[in-house]
Amino acid sequence: MGKKKIIALLGSPVRGGNTAYLFNKAVEGAEEEGCEVERVMVPYLNFQPCMEILHCMDHEDCRMQDDVTPFYRKFREMDGLIIATPIMTMGIPGKLKSFMDRFQVYYMAKYMRKEPFISKERRKQRKTLFISISGMNLPDNFDGALQTTKTFCEIIDCPYWEGIFQRDMDHVRDIRTRPEIVAAAYEKGRELCRIVGEK
Repeated sequence: MGKKKIIALLGSPVRGGNTAYLFNKAVEGAEEEGCEVERVMVPYLNFQPCMEILHCMDHEDCRMQDDVTPFYRKFREMDGLIIATPIMTMGIPGKLKSFMDRFQVYYMAKYMRKEPFISKERRKQRKTLFISISGMNLPDNFDGALQTTKTFCEIIDCPYWEGIFQRDMDHVRDIRTRPEIVAAAYEKGRELCRIVGEK
């Protein structure tokens, strides 16, 4: 039996930033537990946002061929997903949100044609870990991003499992001064690897 596969999406363009640090810790945990992880720096992918061509209403693919295209197949094959993102304008930053929107291909298959790409049995084996940080210290900092992420997870049949959140980063500045959050990212990455793909 091959290694369990996890795809990890980084929504921040800052490769050495706080979000990337937590992202790498979660990936490190998953890899050390034995999973194969594909890191995806979403801001550096070359693709257009969904243009509502609606080709996917009747087809299993998107008419637009770009860097998103290979992920339609990869998302069928993965066992788990990690999404790490900062909050921007109280939500998911643009490039990551556009990546999610391009999965109308999955939406149309599941909800319009009633032919989901992921079976109910396979869905039970898949889970998503969400990691997010926010500059501001407000009680509803993560509400918009969390709702978007949970909806995305339902569309791709990789259900939301756990979240790791750190607000007030404008004052915290360096996530390494919050060792409990760093440790949580690593441990949840390990746990995700352990529990996905199981019958």
